[in-house]
Amino acid sequence: MADSEVLRQLEESTGDARRLQLETLRSILEANAGSAYLRRHLSGYLPDALDATTFRRLVPLSSYDDYADFIARIADGVDPPTSLSFDPLLCFFYSSGTSNLRPKLIPFFDSSHAKSASNLAHQASSTLLRRLFPPRQTVNKILWFLYAGNVTETKGGFKVMAASAYPFHRKGPNPLLSMIASPPEVVLGSDNHQQMYCHLLCGFSNSASIDGIRAPYAAGLVRAIRLLESKWKQLCNDIESGLVNPEITDAAMRDAVQELLGGPQPEMAKRIREACGKSNWGGILGELWPEVRYVACVTTGSMEQYYPILKHYAGDLPLLCGDYFTSECPVGINMDRMRSPEETSFVILPNAAYFEFIPFEMGDSSEAKETVDICGVEVGKMYEVVATTYRGLYRYRLGDVVKVVGFYNSSPQVQFITRAPKEASEIFTERELVSAMENFQLMLREGHRGEVVEFAGFLDSGSGLKHVIIFVEVSIDCMFLQRENMEESIAYLRRCCSSIEGCLGNVYRVKRSDGDLGPLQISIVKPGSFDGLAKLAMENGAPANQYKPPKVIRNLGLVDLLKASVVVRASLEGN
Repeated sequence: MADSEVLRQLEESTGDARRLQLETLRSILEANAGSAYLRRHLSGYLPDALDATTFRRLVPLSSYDDYADFIARIADGVDPPTSLSFDPLLCFFYSSGTSNLRPKLIPFFDSSHAKSASNLAHQASSTLLRRLFPPRQTVNKILWFLYAGNVTETKGGFKVMAASAYPFHRKGPNPLLSMIASPPEVVLGSDNHQQMYCHLLCGFSNSASIDGIRAPYAAGLVRAIRLLESKWKQLCNDIESGLVNPEITDAAMRDAVQELLGGPQPEMAKRIREACGKSNWGGILGELWPEVRYVACVTTGSMEQYYPILKHYAGDLPLLCGDYFTSECPVGINMDRMRSPEETSFVILPNAAYFEFIPFEMGDSSEAKETVDICGVEVGKMYEVVATTYRGLYRYRLGDVVKVVGFYNSSPQVQFITRAPKEASEIFTERELVSAMENFQLMLREGHRGEVVEFAGFLDSGSGLKHVIIFVEVSIDCMFLQRENMEESIAYLRRCCSSIEGCLGNVYRVKRSDGDLGPLQISIVKPGSFDGLAKLAMENGAPANQYKPPKVIRNLGLVDLLKASVVVRASLEGN
């Protein structure tokens, strides 16, 4: 489809959002009203008799727990996929959430309506990027940190993978493969660490033709750059000799990269050594890949914490934010990719799913609140997003809180604010935790005491008074990791606790003042602790493509791992 036609269809779909939303709901119900899940709520109603109001009155709001048994029985081959949808079940997608060890399974049904909406969303995304950076004939490769090899199979014979991996496993030609600097054997490799290394090696070998650097999430791009920081000398040796390091044990990946290298490149190795040997890596990406015009990844939500460090590495290169696509469905498209994360907004796609919005205020329960439709939202207000999808999920709470900042034609334009609390008892949000850690980072920089590398918060309800623990990984040069400075570190951390507590939101402050919460504890963990969490999550099925380091931890196993890595801790009252 020509770019002009894609944009015309996008304009048309957002021009009469209410009509398109009602048509979307009708097509979903016409196909799936007879599914076992919906029959429980719509018994006696024919699809033609169901308008949006009746549907919302009869079908309750839902969360993943409401589908877990259905999905497990379908995955095991016990029940047919018609429990959720009458469209053919193609596979399952992993969710990207990582607050628990195992990712959720999201069914992916072969719906013609869903395929049409998804194609428009992805084509519009590509078109908007091409308008910013028109294609060049010879500089046409992307250093794209993609990992699509983690594919498993359920007892019932259905494949399970990341949503972003699906294009590499469906039948037929895949135009993405011709754009990526690495051969398919790297993208489809079996070991994330080896894949990341080989992506870098292929990026260097194709240096003159790299037009952009991409990753699904900012966290993944930061991990790749950290690998470059630790392995650049080894990478240079590989480039210089034209031989892949023996550490790469995946035979298919190794052979493909070896062929791509095409022999020794001593001048390339020399140039990389000169760039990486500098003490300041500001703007390093442009130095290493001189033809690159942009860096792109999701930088909103919990990914916003990585934006400053990526800007440091990118230098003058624009850092583009991606779209609002979830494993459950596409939600919104980013019409202005050049904006910073705090200014990024997404236009809701009216044909992607039937959307509802629960009014949201920090600290308030949303249980008793009525939803509003796409035309009932108000600019300046916050809402939790609810979606009825073509993937067998009905009035499903996506768990995202957005703020309406305007309208594009008649479709709401929203900013991602935070993940919604999973329980009413939760006392801080991801957004508030990120804000608190930004404050902590500023304090560390002012005292030249190091950098925050990663963090996560946990409400400890164990013995004694409930209290929040924030686990923080810091740079290896940080004073907190030096045994001779332990007393000074504890005293400094204790002084920081009060300022950090002030950023954790109204609910936290009220509970602290009422005596329902004990003092905040800051626990500094060993370098590499959060890499250990990533490795564990991937071993338990989390896709490397979509891995997002957890910010609010709910799994006690993850908490125990971090507690075992603590080197120093402090709170306002005692150690």
